[in-house]
Amino acid sequence: MRARNRAGLLGALAAGIAAVLLAGTASATPTPGAPGVGDPYYPDAGNGGTFISHYDIRLTYNPANDRLSGSTTLLLTATQDLSRFDLDFALKASSVLINSRPATFTNNNGDGELVVTPAVPLLKGQTATVVVSYADDPSTEKVNGQAVWKRTKDGGALGIDEPQSAQWWYPSNDHPTDKGTFDVSIEVPNDMVAISNGTLVRKTQNRAGWTRWYWRSTHPQATYLTSFIVGKYQLNYETTPDGKPFITAYGDDLGDSLDAAKASVERTPEIDEFLASKFGPYPFEAEGGVVTTGIDFSLENQTRPTYGVDNFTSGANTSLIAHENTHQWFGDNVSLGRWSDIWLNEGFATYAQLMWSEHEGEGTAAELAQYIYDSNGPDSPLWKVEPADPGAANQFDNAVYDRGALTLQALRTTVGDDAFFKILRAWQVQHAGKSGVIPQFIALAEKISGKPLDALFHMWLYTTGKPPVGPNNTSVKANVLVKPASYDQIEQTHQFLAEHHAY
Repeated sequence: MRARNRAGLLGALAAGIAAVLLAGTASATPTPGAPGVGDPYYPDAGNGGTFISHYDIRLTYNPANDRLSGSTTLLLTATQDLSRFDLDFALKASSVLINSRPATFTNNNGDGELVVTPAVPLLKGQTATVVVSYADDPSTEKVNGQAVWKRTKDGGALGIDEPQSAQWWYPSNDHPTDKGTFDVSIEVPNDMVAISNGTLVRKTQNRAGWTRWYWRSTHPQATYLTSFIVGKYQLNYETTPDGKPFITAYGDDLGDSLDAAKASVERTPEIDEFLASKFGPYPFEAEGGVVTTGIDFSLENQTRPTYGVDNFTSGANTSLIAHENTHQWFGDNVSLGRWSDIWLNEGFATYAQLMWSEHEGEGTAAELAQYIYDSNGPDSPLWKVEPADPGAANQFDNAVYDRGALTLQALRTTVGDDAFFKILRAWQVQHAGKSGVIPQFIALAEKISGKPLDALFHMWLYTTGKPPVGPNNTSVKANVLVKPASYDQIEQTHQFLAEHHAY
């Protein structure tokens, strides 16, 4: 009886599979996936025809010769019938397997595209396990003339940057609209530390002189937010007051700025608690930060921002900690739908600096915003770039940051505090783990406030020239230049952002 039922079940299963295969053969002829998602600033970023839900990255890095070797396994779903597809990748692949079958491929020829042709076309909705093996020297590779891999003074390396960095250490759909979960393991010499995102699962030593570090990120994560950090670091493990892992790391070569860096980064749980009171619950499974040499910027890597040590040469800088950790909500949890929407990241992170100063009793957000407005005359560069569409060349222009923050103060003044913070929290709920664009934010703001806001956003985001009305609905003639006490640190941070292309 059991044998006959099993045979019947197998027969039905076989018939079902056959039906699926027949349906697949009856579909349109498979076509190549697009080499990019069509982002207006970076047309080749990301890839058409595929969605990647998970990355398992297993690498060995040898600092002695900058050699990176290993493999990345991608859990991929076809979103169309595919004859071939692209992956964003700057290094040289040695083999590609799709569902354990060899695939043909063409390596990066300076355009950052690994073009893969499966032995059998992938049908729309079909899942595939793609394994890319590689060994290369990341410092020698460029994409469209650009190189982002960085060597550090201690012999280590950094694979972090914005808007692209993943391509220099793993193949991906490198665009914020295609987010996945991650397992990252990196083997390095015993005197080095390997840091990535999320939680540290374990460390192993499987051969003399080498240690493998295992990191796991369980929430959707954009590729540019992943971290590859190898070097000599002091790694600290603590727990936040609400029980999350709190992992920080400080380079051994930070010099006199080490104490100032610690006095800033170690306050992250306190700052995140404040931010959560404004934006809603902290969205991820871990908190922390890394301070390093080798970069002159800071970046909001998910769960663990990376800070260039130069940010702390004048002392503690909690304003910057507030900025980068605001990105855990605005940029990481809710990512950009397209890179032209960068205001949704940087304007909000900058405004959070003003709110943090108010929390610290160093001038209200309204006072600070008014001072920025008053300090920049009609001919200031601040008014020459549209924050809602600054252009790729001006994507990180100061207008996106400071004028972007003024936009939020103007919105707050117009709709009132209750509606303003409801809007910010609702944005996080509606788009959690996904992406969003500016028109969606404007629509949400109008829905919650019940007010028409097109004119406000047009004036502050979509035009050049100094708005005739300040962020607190003050006229130009009535402005009195009063410098709040806390503005020195914010001004210092923003000057650093502008001079060093920091994020």
